[in-house]
Amino acid sequence: MGAPPRMSPTRLRLATAAGLALAVTAALYAFGRIHTPDYASSLFGRRGNDANILKAQVGTALLGLAFYQLILALWIYQRLPGAGAAPRPIHLAHRIGGAVLFVLSLPIAYHCITAYGVQTDSARVALHSLAGCFFYGAFAAKVLIVRSRHLPGWALPLAGGTLVTLVAILWSAAALWQLAQP
Repeated sequence: MGAPPRMSPTRLRLATAAGLALAVTAALYAFGRIHTPDYASSLFGRRGNDANILKAQVGTALLGLAFYQLILALWIYQRLPGAGAAPRPIHLAHRIGGAVLFVLSLPIAYHCITAYGVQTDSARVALHSLAGCFFYGAFAAKVLIVRSRHLPGWALPLAGGTLVTLVAILWSAAALWQLAQP
């Protein structure tokens, strides 16, 4: 019996990014399940339905920012028809937009997990809870992927596309539902 075969550095990096995503997702899920929800908690001084409306409004802005990020990424990867190569300021705008999206998402996530925890009572709420946990896991993996120069060309667009998809799922499972209420 010989030593087990070694994993290639590329596969190790990909496995590390996936492991980080799963670890962050699992930690948030576990916290959300064992945490006692505080339904009276506030978001910037707003409570109850007022807090949910504010989250829906900020979430809608985040959805717009996520699509802005998608357009910039398509331009950077020269997949935006007729746009040509992206100038350097577009790369900076993309980085700044990602940081703003992440920072603006934090108060919403904090309120969601402390006020409600991770709930699985209905399909819509479960989808929102799980997508919220996975969003931060996927974000952590994307940060790791963007820092690695030795990954396949598909890894970064996959990570970014996953984040845009998760923002759309989070928005449709909560903000859209909240804003559609009479």
